[in-house]
Amino acid sequence: MNPALARLPPYPFERLNELKAGQRPPADLKHIGMSIGEPRHAPPEFVIEALRRSLASLDTYPATHGLPELRGAAARWLERRFALAAGSVDAETMVLPVSGTREGLFSFVQTVIDARTRPLVVMPNPFYQIYEGAAFLSGAEPCFLPASAGTRYLPDLDSVSEDVWRRCRLLFLCTPGNPSGAVMGLEYLKRVLALADRYGFIVASDECYADIYLDEHSPPPSLLNAGAATGRERWQNCIVFHSLSKRSSVPGLRSGFAAGDPALIQAYRLYRTYHGCAVPVHTQLASIPAWSDDAHAAANRRLYVEKFSRVLPILEPVLNVSRPDAAFYLWPDVAGDDELFVRDLYARKNLTALPGSYLARDSGKGNPGRGRVRLSLVAGVDECIEAAGRIRAFIEGR
Repeated sequence: MNPALARLPPYPFERLNELKAGQRPPADLKHIGMSIGEPRHAPPEFVIEALRRSLASLDTYPATHGLPELRGAAARWLERRFALAAGSVDAETMVLPVSGTREGLFSFVQTVIDARTRPLVVMPNPFYQIYEGAAFLSGAEPCFLPASAGTRYLPDLDSVSEDVWRRCRLLFLCTPGNPSGAVMGLEYLKRVLALADRYGFIVASDECYADIYLDEHSPPPSLLNAGAATGRERWQNCIVFHSLSKRSSVPGLRSGFAAGDPALIQAYRLYRTYHGCAVPVHTQLASIPAWSDDAHAAANRRLYVEKFSRVLPILEPVLNVSRPDAAFYLWPDVAGDDELFVRDLYARKNLTALPGSYLARDSGKGNPGRGRVRLSLVAGVDECIEAAGRIRAFIEGR
């Protein structure tokens, strides 16, 4: 067996299942799940119809490089969404389809890590657990940057020693952030790239929540914007990951793409040729209209805006919680044991949240997720309102 498998911590949802084991929630309350970031909005009908029309392609092996039409749709979306110069994203050399960002993030790490160099993969803390697992299985060591209220939930770049930056091969960003919804501004991203230039590491930005933001006048920027602002015409040492799961509410489609530095894309394409995870043709054909249409993404955002506006007034009188900049999570401070809060909430109100400590790691200053819980506002508006009422009643009854 690969000895690195023994280093993988239990996945958060395995821990959650163990935490809930033996509890008997009220049978008269329908279960509400708020632990997983799985969008439950109705998928766009035109995407479903495109998928139906494409089923005849099941007799065809997909190419690793993907369909030129899909790469083109992704490149034009990047230019449109982030106001990049027309033609600045070359669909032939700068875009590669992946089977959702989870698969893409994991396999990219295996491409760029040379385990012989004692490399570090640096990541926010709290973080998406794939970053850590990918680091371990590549032969690298994860290194965690605290992202707490004191830094507005952005990774604390000032907490990093010279030795860490020198050993860093890859820095993961997540903007908008999971679980806080914090957005990295252009100046912050430019500072990250200055560090990358100084120490020679790659920056991988997980931007799967980029189209879930709450202020239509302030869409979150991309790492590519910072690349353009610092003269990177070919996005040197930059790669971004995007997905339709959140933007188009199609998590089961498993469709996304990586884009950036052509040298990184070329090496990553070679890896994926052997990795054997090319995106199926029917998935690609259904993805082209999704990336080409912005109206459905705007309608999707309006649902999340409505949920935050309806849920927060219910929770704010009893819970230390605030509206995020983006994404669809609440990240409240529960003023106590987050595991106990989640366990008892499930037992009394048949509602599942996720302990914040499961999304972070202990460091010299403690676990930055401890005492918080992640609430995913992915269900319909009415169900989210019902969930907020249950949480408030639970807190008032403790």
